Amino acid sequence: MHEAWCQVPLDDLGVLRARGSDAVSFLQGQLSADLRQLTREHSLLAGYHNPQGRVIALLRLLRLGDDDLIAVLPRELIPTVSTRLAKYVLRAKVKLTDEAGSWRISGLLAAGAAQAAAPAVLPSATDAVMPLAGGLAVRVSGEAPRWLWVQEAQATAALSGWVPGPRELWQRAAIAAGEPQVYAATSEEFVAQMLNLDALGAISFDKGCYTGQEVVARAHYRGRVKRRLQRFTAATALAPGAGGALSDGRTFKVVDAVRLPEGRCEFLAVAPMLSGPGEEPHAQGETTRVDAQQLPLPYPLP
Repeated sequence: MHEAWCQVPLDDLGVLRARGSDAVSFLQGQLSADLRQLTREHSLLAGYHNPQGRVIALLRLLRLGDDDLIAVLPRELIPTVSTRLAKYVLRAKVKLTDEAGSWRISGLLAAGAAQAAAPAVLPSATDAVMPLAGGLAVRVSGEAPRWLWVQEAQATAALSGWVPGPRELWQRAAIAAGEPQVYAATSEEFVAQMLNLDALGAISFDKGCYTGQEVVARAHYRGRVKRRLQRFTAATALAPGAGGALSDGRTFKVVDAVRLPEGRCEFLAVAPMLSGPGEEPHAQGETTRVDAQQLPLPYPLP
């Protein structure tokens, strides 16, 4: 039925679960999004920051019940995030559990470049959530429709007629959408606005205090951020955490990268904005030079 659409296993993603009468209020004081907007029908993208405002992890939040929610993030970061959050629980009535082995996470997206009409059983609005085959599907950002499908591991329901797809297909679509991810190699490397979290709706500037809020707010109210997530393509193979210099001398650090079918590499990197002469930090010494072509992002920057 949906031969134009792919189901991509995202086995590198896992689930951190928060349960208890204080689960929402506790995370409200830890994450950058406003959890008052989190409902069973509306998901949130949020950053978890250190006190210096640098992003430890990005979390996709889904609400299962009044006192029960899950966060989808890379499996490799769940122990770090869980341990750091647990230090602040104190007397709050909340239990954090690593449930990476208890859930299956897939990506749903078009199989090819041509965009077929999206299946009606899936939500059409960004961040909207709908039940799907015993799990939950949430529409994520980007011009081309994509969904995360989160299902408990013991569930037996399956999607009929969807074509299996490779992990690279999802990654190419996420990079084309300008959607950052934080891995162990880049955890605590970037302030929130460097990853365009303000442009992606992952920061609330009127929710009150949370860890790292002072630094994030200062960057927002006191001036333009000079280094931001941007999109490039190059012949050089790159990986998250890699650094170097562009052909124009601007230094960069890779946030995410994927190999394209024709052999080139498309990547998201934090680099100085091209805003005017003399404002861009240039590489010094033996920095690796990369001949990269800059590509547009599908969303405006503040």
